[in-house]
Amino acid sequence: MVVVWFILGFIVVGGIGLLLYVMGIYNSLINLRARYKNAFAQIEVQLKRRYDLIPNLVETAKGYMKHESETLENVIKARNSAYGAMEAAAANPGDPSAMQGLVGAETALTGAMGRLNVVMEAYPDLKASQNMMQVSEELTSTENKVAFARQGYNDAVTSYNVARQSFPAVVFAGMFGHATNAELLEFQDSAAIQEAPKVSF
Repeated sequence: MVVVWFILGFIVVGGIGLLLYVMGIYNSLINLRARYKNAFAQIEVQLKRRYDLIPNLVETAKGYMKHESETLENVIKARNSAYGAMEAAAANPGDPSAMQGLVGAETALTGAMGRLNVVMEAYPDLKASQNMMQVSEELTSTENKVAFARQGYNDAVTSYNVARQSFPAVVFAGMFGHATNAELLEFQDSAAIQEAPKVSF
């Protein structure tokens, strides 16, 4: 009889231990997912600041670039598209289609801003404008903050993905709602992203 009680006690203790271990895996995955969502929120703050600065840049340029309305309109369209993509990504950070949509919209915005920079080269008075220099400085600072926040997000996503794919978490991840990896935020031209952004007006 003592042996039966010993075996029964061992099973109960083992079951409780296993339950606590599985709860630890679940809590760890929840914690890591919350971290990458918070990291994306930091990107969102910086992108919103950048999107708010772009209309200021366009308004400043309008006074000097009377015959370049199409270029300015393209920048605003690209900015609005990127803002919408950022909101979609913020609603579901880590979702592959949302992240790819944001990357595509940001690539289009970068292209539109690049074309604007080329056109502005023909307007030395605009480049020397105090307002333009101030907006340029704020944009450069914000771009650096975006790059820093993006690195933090990608680090948090990598930690989550590694934990989700590691044994024994991989056995339970699907049951806990962690069936797929979170998507990194990687831009098309990774070499250009590694450099400090250059905004020259």
